Amino acid sequence: MTDTALLDADLAEWGHDPHTHEEHQFLYVPLGRIVVTAEGAEHVIEGASGLWMPAGVEHSARFGPDALVIAEEFDAGENRLPYRAATAVEMTPLARRRLLARARSGDEGLGCPELFATLAALRGSRLPLPEPQSRIPRAVARELTVQPADPRTAAEWASVFFTSSTSLRRAFRSETGLAFTEWRTRLRLNLSLDLLAKGNLVGAVAARVGFTSANGYILAFRRHFGETPGAYLARHCPGGPFDVQLQDS
Repeated sequence: MTDTALLDADLAEWGHDPHTHEEHQFLYVPLGRIVVTAEGAEHVIEGASGLWMPAGVEHSARFGPDALVIAEEFDAGENRLPYRAATAVEMTPLARRRLLARARSGDEGLGCPELFATLAALRGSRLPLPEPQSRIPRAVARELTVQPADPRTAAEWASVFFTSSTSLRRAFRSETGLAFTEWRTRLRLNLSLDLLAKGNLVGAVAARVGFTSANGYILAFRRHFGETPGAYLARHCPGGPFDVQLQDS
């Protein structure tokens, strides 16, 4: 079964059809997981990450059977959001505490300025990537961080550490919330951002982080970030050296 099929199997047959909000919305899932689709990109949201949905962006959602979703809305006229597209961000302990405290209080009004400031400051330039905690998955993760282009499969990594591929895959899923291949893809994409910002061509970046083709890299980048590498960097780092070198559209 593919990783996408495994993810689909974890999701209940319920959610929201495509729609928009007049307010900015922040989604956090302290229990379970949801998948939000916006502008052709899928965002898997669970405990280690949150999602900003700017006002007016059409999106749909699928929810896991045990998903607990916290949705905070902020007036778009009073709160300036640093994102124009749906953006996944890494949660911090402070952000989690404030969201959970507000949920426990039962306050259903538009989010307060202090909460907006906390959430708007979360880092969105990288994909959320929880680190495995047990010995073997952590060792594999460290090896891949140094050599992201290493092509070995989960089964091949498992043989290196004298364990089963099933155990290794299960450990990645339980400790990071991500399948092994999805974790590796996110690592490669995160590492590619610095290479792109230094002016490297897309094809060279794709090869250095482990993609077999530039097209495959661009498709993965668009799926996870919602835009091409060139568009992403033009938005986050305008005027950088990549402006005249990227050929990705």
